[in-house]
Formats: sequence, C-alpha cells, structure tokens
Amino acid sequence: MKKQEYFVLGVMSGTSLDGIDLAYIHFRKEEYWSYKIICAETVSYDPKLEAKLRDGVGYSKTQLKDLNIVYTQLLSEVINSFVEKHQLKNIDVVCSHGHTILHQPENKLTLQIGNLKELAQLINQKVICDFRVQDVMLGGQGAPLVPIGDQLLFSKHTYCVNLGGFSNISTELNNERIAYDICPVNIVLNHYMQKTGVAYDNKGILASTGDVCQLLLEKLNDLNYYKLSPPKSLGLEWVKSMILPLIDDYQLSLKDVLRTFIEHIAIQVGSVLTKDESSVLFTGGGVYNLFLMERIMWHSNSQIIIPDSELIEYKEALIFGFLGVLKSRNEINVLSSVTGAKKDHSSGKIFTA
Repeated sequence: MKKQEYFVLGVMSGTSLDGIDLAYIHFRKEEYWSYKIICAETVSYDPKLEAKLRDGVGYSKTQLKDLNIVYTQLLSEVINSFVEKHQLKNIDVVCSHGHTILHQPENKLTLQIGNLKELAQLINQKVICDFRVQDVMLGGQGAPLVPIGDQLLFSKHTYCVNLGGFSNISTELNNERIAYDICPVNIVLNHYMQKTGVAYDNKGILASTGDVCQLLLEKLNDLNYYKLSPPKSLGLEWVKSMILPLIDDYQLSLKDVLRTFIEHIAIQVGSVLTKDESSVLFTGGGVYNLFLMERIMWHSNSQIIIPDSELIEYKEALIFGFLGVLKSRNEINVLSSVTGAKKDHSSGKIFTA
C-alpha cells in the first residue's frame, strides 16, 4: 500500500539566477492532494558562479563536466546547511531540479547540472532529480513540468501563470492540460538592469518612467515563436539569439528598453488569457514588479489572483518536490499533452545515499 503522506525537500534554480530555492513541504493524499510549506528560503549565488551559470551555454563539454561537479558540490552544501538550520529530522526524499544550462529539445538535448548521483552521498539522503531528460528522449520539449502540479494542487484556478526568467501558463483545454512558455520576463529585464550594477528594477519603478518604442514593440510581438502552437518552450539560447540583438539594434535608454519590454510581456501574457473573468493564479518573482502587473491587468479581463509571498516565491520548488513524490509512487508526473512527448510518463532519476 502506498504512503499517504510525505515530508519532502524541493530544490529549484530558475533561469533568472535569483538563487537556489529550497522548500520543506508536507504532502498528504486523501481524496485530493494537499500540501503545507513548513519552511523555505532562497540562497543567492556567489557572483563568480552566477557568471559561469550565465555563460555556461557556450562552454565546452569538459568545462560543462567541471561545472556540473562544482554545482553538485554547492547544492550539497546548501541543502545540508538548510537541513541543519531548520533541524529537519524527517525527510523522505530530496527532489532537485538542478540548474538548466542547455535546453535544445529539437536536438534531443537538455542539460540540468547538479543532478549527479554523488549528490545523494554528499547529503546522505534519497534524491530524485533530472526530471527533464526522459521527456526529451520521448520526443517532448522537456518543459514545462510544473503543470501536473497545477492540475492536482491548484485546479480551482482556470489558469496558472508563472513570471520568472520566462513566463509560462498552464490550463485545461478540451479536458486536457496544456501548458507552454509565453515569453521571456526577468531574464531580459534583469539583463539590462544588471548593466548598471543593480540586480533588478524594484517594483518596475524605472520602467514606469520610460516610453514605449512602438517599432521595437511591433518587432518583438512579430517574432515567429508567438505564432507557434503549443507544446513549445523557450531557453536562454533563444533570448541571446533573437531578443537581445533586436533590442540592442534600437540603442534605447535603459528606461525605454524596460518600458517597451514590459509592454511586450503584458501583451503576450494578456493574449493567452482568453477566458474572460477567469481566475488566474500568478506566481514567480515577476509578480513583485508592480508596474508589470498593472500592465498585464490592462491587457486582460481575467480575475488576477496574487497569493502569499511563500507561494509566489516557492511554487516551483513546491511542485518539483511534488514531482518527486509522484515518481516515488511510480505515478505519472509529466503530461504528454503539455510537452508533446510520445506518452505520459513518470520521470526522474532516483539515487540513494
């Protein structure tokens, strides 16, 4: 008989490089799944490592192998410190996403570092990780993986939208869960802010003082990705090749770049919220950009739900913890309707200490 409750540590690092998110969660299975986040925190990256993670897309195989070892060691130290700090005695499994360096599903390639089997030994815990590779091998996009959690934990909302490095959406269509990346968000906004030595545009205040460059906005909205039908997903490579050169061609002031790109995000997000007055759960760090949220509300008729800060910041760590629970039960945790894989499947590698 399967267990009905689990104590899990979910570990997540997103493309915006905000840091490593850790969430200790209690999951319970009765008629439906329920959860409680017991404690959670984000550990920032050392600037040197952050630069390596940002540049890793251009690394050689040898450099990537070395980075993988370094990152796995760092993850183990961060996890052990979290466990000790919060005196966690009862952990069924540590479920870790790792950090995405390469994501080219069209080439059957996706690489999340930090998923080496040594992690289990270093933290002396059962580990479930590397959730994306199997899906790519099955012809899927390897992303997004969060929608199974949206379906089983947050079904009362018509849409779930995450505003992180990228924005992504999950909803039901014809009794099937669909989900896909909408457009870049913080990965672009923070890129331009960091050139000034500031990590991000607090609350979108600087962006709100800029002007929209209509020509650039039209070019951004006309990019081919937005014409594609799901399943589809985005990666850092696409941003570097398609978005940044386009913006840089216009040689705009920082505030005008931010203002124009926020309008682009708001238009793209608003365009996929097609069910009027529907409930939309927004999470991810982009929710704290109040000007961005104001523009999204302008471009949408939906009921925008912003939860407490714990769920805003740790929903992805929560759901990757949940993916590990489903894997440990040998239950489906990746939906082919979302990723385009040949079949639904139970993904992830299991390593024991």
